[in-house]
Amino acid sequence: MLRFLAWLLLPFAATAVHAAEPQFASDRISVEVRGKGPDVVLIPGLSSSPEVWDTTVKAVPGYRYHLVHVAGFAGKPAAANASGPVVAPVAAEIARYMQATKLAKPAIVGHSLGGAWAMMVASRHPDSVSRVMVVDMLPFMGAMFGGGNATPDSVRPIAEQIRQGIGTSTGDARKAQLEQTIANMVRTESLRPLAVKHSLDSDATASGQAMYDLITTDLRPDLARIKVPMTVLWARAPNAPVNDAQMAQFYKLSYANAPQAKLEQVPNSYHFIMWDEPAAFQAKLKAFLAE
Repeated sequence: MLRFLAWLLLPFAATAVHAAEPQFASDRISVEVRGKGPDVVLIPGLSSSPEVWDTTVKAVPGYRYHLVHVAGFAGKPAAANASGPVVAPVAAEIARYMQATKLAKPAIVGHSLGGAWAMMVASRHPDSVSRVMVVDMLPFMGAMFGGGNATPDSVRPIAEQIRQGIGTSTGDARKAQLEQTIANMVRTESLRPLAVKHSLDSDATASGQAMYDLITTDLRPDLARIKVPMTVLWARAPNAPVNDAQMAQFYKLSYANAPQAKLEQVPNSYHFIMWDEPAAFQAKLKAFLAE
């Protein structure tokens, strides 16, 4: 099970261009705006850069993309994310950005931890978004550690171990661990070094805290507040200790409180679906945005 988690989670230890709208400033996120058209918010995952969306943005024109860069990830100074909770405050800042820049119910798309952020924004501000896409993320990662009866409290000990492991890993040992982890998350070998670099350039304390927050946050009850169209893409790496049918059932149970959610497997992909199966991902994104 732990091997499966290492695959599913992001590594710990990742047109015209305009700056974020001038009326918005944050010590937890920055946002780059690209293109013109209906608004789409793109959120990368743990220790990732918005760079993970570059090929997607180029391949799916006709939208105004808002690419979120979380402080502490992929070379951005940690600022307010250097101490204390990370996940809930960042979700609040993404929602505040949407309000401050007067986005009219944008689509919101998130990969991995970014998917959790997308769900948090959509459930806590249900009138602020038009649709939600989650790319390879469950609403309660703690269940992968503690089983079907897991609660945020019951998984805190393992979450604390992971937080400490990420926060204290350094040097060659950290690099070797990241390379091993990324090999199970990115099928496309040529892109693995970039994912490793994003993680190595991230603030270990911020990444560790974000992973702790993710594991101990159960969004399943919150899903009922999301009434807009929702698409959940998932993939199964070859080393996962479950088969496709078992994984599909786990996703179905996990998203039971969002009956409108379309759960779709992307075959032949590891965790970074937009990198490993770009054509399939882009086709699904186009269909999602056109709904």
